Amino acid sequence: LGGTLLGDGRVALALDIAALLRIGGVVAGEALPAVAPTPEGAPPFVLVVDDSMTMRRVTGRLLERNGYRVGTARDGMEALDLMRQAIPDLVLLDIEMPRMDGYELAAHIRKDPRLAAVPIAMVTSRTGAKHRDRAISLGVNAYLGKPWQEVDLLRIVRNLIGRVPEAGV
Repeated sequence: LGGTLLGDGRVALALDIAALLRIGGVVAGEALPAVAPTPEGAPPFVLVVDDSMTMRRVTGRLLERNGYRVGTARDGMEALDLMRQAIPDLVLLDIEMPRMDGYELAAHIRKDPRLAAVPIAMVTSRTGAKHRDRAISLGVNAYLGKPWQEVDLLRIVRNLIGRVPEAGV
């Protein structure tokens, strides 16, 4: 959470142990439940992770209009909580968010055996090469700058999921 200076000048860190355990995939000795991916025949499930309520709403509505099921999270910590209940077919992920940013979440997804195969598309205003390179090095499958065009976002979603909803996209 932060730190403080002790009377003798040493730095003491303040840790949130519960949050660290959640990041590690276990909460106080609790085993992660077995969660199945999207059932066959159900519309693909896309998790939109962005701290901007406007971006979550706009992206979610676009995907829902095109036949996808959508979940939303404000940051990486909230996304991890959601992924304990349902494994998405795709994660659309912003970089800059509070508590756990997009880079941290992408690294966590790639290290978790239950989630490692989930495609990740980074959707961010950070379009520079260093940001893109870092995302790709973490295992991000696609990178799209904001503001995005609907056709570009839908193309990435279709390509990464590998199937379209029954209603057709």
